[in-house]
Amino acid sequence: MQVFKVQGMSCAYCVRAITQALQALDGSARVEVDLASAEVRVDSGLSAEQVLAALREEGYEACRAA
Repeated sequence: MQVFKVQGMSCAYCVRAITQALQALDGSARVEVDLASAEVRVDSGLSAEQVLAALREEGYEACRAA
C-alpha cells in the first residue's frame, strides 16, 4: 500500500473527489482517505507518479509519505 501526504483536504467532498479520481484510473483501487492525518493510502497497480498526478489534477498538493 502506498501512502501520500496531501494538503488541502478538509471535508467529505475531498474524500469523494480523491477516491473517484483514483478509481477512475484503476477501478479496483482501494483508497483510504484520513483527513486528520492528511494522508491518502492507495492499494492498486497505479504507480506513485500516476497517483500524484491524479491528486494534483484534483487541485491537491501531494507527496509520498516517508
